Amino acid sequence: MAITEQPGPVVPMTTPPDPAEIDRNLYLDFLSRKVMRGWMEREVPPTDIPWTPLRRPLPASTIALISSAGVALRSQPPFDQEGERRNPWWGDPSYRPIPRTTRTADVQLFHLHIDTSFGARDLNCVLPLERLDELAAAGEIGRSAPTHYSFMGYLLKPDEFLRTSAPAMIRRMRAEAVDVALLVPV
Repeated sequence: MAITEQPGPVVPMTTPPDPAEIDRNLYLDFLSRKVMRGWMEREVPPTDIPWTPLRRPLPASTIALISSAGVALRSQPPFDQEGERRNPWWGDPSYRPIPRTTRTADVQLFHLHIDTSFGARDLNCVLPLERLDELAAAGEIGRSAPTHYSFMGYLLKPDEFLRTSAPAMIRRMRAEAVDVALLVPV
C-alpha cells in the first residue's frame, strides 16, 4: 500500500530562506560544501553601508540594471564555467554589456549556482529589461539606460572583479549618464 501526501494549503513564507537552500553548491564535494557553509556562517555583515541619495527624482532618472545571473549575448564569449569546474573556489570575474533592446532569444546564461532554465525561458526573471521599459512608459522612471550589465555572481575572491570589471561598468554608466544602478541578484 502506497502512502501519498495530499496537497495542503499554500502557506506564505514568513522567514527568509536559508542561503544553503538557495545555493546548494551542487558542484562541490562534501568537504568543500562544509567549508563553504562555515565560511557563510562566519561572514561578518558590513557595519557601514554606503548610501548615495538620488540627485533627481526617479521619473527623471536613467536606470541601469546589473544582474549576477551570468547573462551573455549569443554573440559574446560565454562566462568561464570550465575554470570553475576545475577550481570550485574560482569564479569568472568578467562582465558582459547587454543592450536595452535585448530579449530572451538573444542571450544565453552561464552560471553553475542557479537554475538557468528560468532565465532561458524569460530573460525578465534575471534581467528585467522589458519590465524596466514598462516603468519608463508609465512615467515611473525617466528611461532605461542604453546598456545594462551582467556578471557571474559566484565570486568567492572578488578582488579582480572589483579591480577591473566594476570600475569598467561604472565608467560606461557614467558615460551614458546613468543616475541609478539597480542590482538584480539571483
